[in-house]
Amino acid sequence: MNGRAAHPGRDDRDGCGDRDGCDDRDGCDDHDGCDDHDGYGGYGAYDVLVLGEVLVEVHAGRPLRKAAPGTAARISYSGDALNAAAAAAAAGARTALLAVVGEEELTVPLLEHATALGIDVRHVRRSPRPNGAYLLAAETDTATRAGTHGDTDADVAGKGDGDREFVYWRTGSAGSTLSAGHVESWLPLLVSGASLITSGITGALSGSSREAVIAAAEAVHAAGGHVTYDPNFRARLTSGAEARALLARLAPLTGLLKTSCPADAGALVGTADPREAAGRYRELGARTVAVTAGAERLLLQEGGGPARFLPVPVNPHPVDATGAGDCFTGTVTARLALGDPLGAAVAYGAAAASLSVSGRGGTGRVPSFAETTALAARQSAAWSP
Repeated sequence: MNGRAAHPGRDDRDGCGDRDGCDDRDGCDDHDGCDDHDGYGGYGAYDVLVLGEVLVEVHAGRPLRKAAPGTAARISYSGDALNAAAAAAAAGARTALLAVVGEEELTVPLLEHATALGIDVRHVRRSPRPNGAYLLAAETDTATRAGTHGDTDADVAGKGDGDREFVYWRTGSAGSTLSAGHVESWLPLLVSGASLITSGITGALSGSSREAVIAAAEAVHAAGGHVTYDPNFRARLTSGAEARALLARLAPLTGLLKTSCPADAGALVGTADPREAAGRYRELGARTVAVTAGAERLLLQEGGGPARFLPVPVNPHPVDATGAGDCFTGTVTARLALGDPLGAAVAYGAAAASLSVSGRGGTGRVPSFAETTALAARQSAAWSP
């Protein structure tokens, strides 16, 4: 039985008896996190596991420097792990979120939102600390492609997505308490054959989060599973030296390393050239590298084969590129897990990312796989054979 029909994380009869997405304070039904009877949530039930941070997202109604008292705002939910998990689920993968959330009131709608997106949240853990959050303002009437916070999601989003401004509150958050202890509790899931998505952002949240990312990737790799890693360098979170050290640990474990150029590549492998960047990531041990190189190009290098540029579908009506890179990562990983060849999976990822920028925020527009397939088919004539 496909557990999505039972709405895991809601008040149903499949082992999740309350309305906050979890039965107890550690986010699971029992000590191993898998005490359900519907065939969904058990150790071999998932195609994709996403390890990382979820955030409360607050949208400001005007540029942050003009946010006077009374400025309108609205709440949503995001974070690179939630964004990627939503995309993976939309692409057809049975997807579980491995994260730590707070015990505050906002956790209830956060987990309900994740569940509505098709993500299994029953393995999410709890912390008495508050959820992390960020304030976002996006302008759609300018031609600037990347926001003032140095985000690179616009690289796979399409033209003219506008200026974006972000203010984060992460220090001491529930998400930053992610640890190797949590990973140990998830170990049966991690070695079950599912693919893992994680990121440099997660590894930069705290020392314990860094150890968690390494432990999870090592477990999946040792079990013969696939690891997707996005370094997603953020100078406000970590130093270049720390990010490079984490990359050196993770690259040899990855089946797919998704990165951006020049933003990530300049800081992590010392080049602004996408081809050189792909080669240097390969030298670090990554099997396949996808480098987003501006809004209209994607460079792909698999194994020892030649690197090739692929066009990205351009969204003619962009609203906000937040989470587009995560959408790409989640979609590609899902389709690889479901058996698609790399070229097709990447085409679907680029199409999904392009469609995603029509919404506001990280999960404001999660395209269905039917939409993604249709756009990828229209774009297919432009792809190299």
